[in-house]
Amino acid sequence: MNRKIIVGVDDLAASEAALKWALSRAEALDCPVSIVHTVQSAWLAEGYGYYDMILNEEQSLVRQIGDRATELAPEVDTTAMLRTGTAPRVLSQLSEDASIVVVGTDRKTSFNGDFFGSASLQIAALSSCPVAVIPQLSSGDRSGVVVGVDGSEDSIVAVEFAAAEADRTGQELTAVYAARIPTQRVLRHIPESSVAERLDEERTVLAECVAGLTSRYPDLTVHQVLSTEGTPASALLRAAADAQLLVVGSHGRGVISRLWMGSVSHEVLGQAPCPTVITRTKHHR
Repeated sequence: MNRKIIVGVDDLAASEAALKWALSRAEALDCPVSIVHTVQSAWLAEGYGYYDMILNEEQSLVRQIGDRATELAPEVDTTAMLRTGTAPRVLSQLSEDASIVVVGTDRKTSFNGDFFGSASLQIAALSSCPVAVIPQLSSGDRSGVVVGVDGSEDSIVAVEFAAAEADRTGQELTAVYAARIPTQRVLRHIPESSVAERLDEERTVLAECVAGLTSRYPDLTVHQVLSTEGTPASALLRAAADAQLLVVGSHGRGVISRLWMGSVSHEVLGQAPCPTVITRTKHHR
């Protein structure tokens, strides 16, 4: 794999985690990195007297982050650029020629620029390739790759990505499938045998989602987790609390519906406990 990695940056502090993650991946895969910073075009009208001042300051920031990238990974081929427009629009355009888009997020602050809060959700929804959202985390040991499955085409793509990542990094893979169990009030009226039969069907779906992985990746350890507690998002968040990576599908179909990402991926990104990748499925009309 040598297609470039796109990493969206804001100020240096907020982008440090995303930059480090992207550069580490680039080193491992021997691919170039394009560092992209955006500024709203409305603020760059040449008729305004502050045009040069804003442009110079933003270009200075791009050079600073580019220098930081060279310091962190001198062997990686990096370029840094300033583009006008919103981050979601610019990065979604660049994603067409990228292997992955990497952005940061900081849940502890309010919206304070193009890469905080909802912007990362928009980028993940609009991108043509997988998007990695990297939270700022405290140091600590993390291990394992977790992937959410539900039997859909989107989740199969997520499993393929997660398995390749787990095998490449020497991590174990955990596939999590959240069975939708009725409330206790409803369960009172359903025979236990029917519930057991339904759970067996769900286990079959889970097994089919990971079938064949160990033959393609002989050294890969695969765990299957059928969760019957809480929502699919909460099950994934619990499973990935100490994980190295979490992977989920987008459930996006077409430009308009992509703006309404699947509720699971949306909720997971809002509380990402670790680096989280949203994979993209190519749907044909």
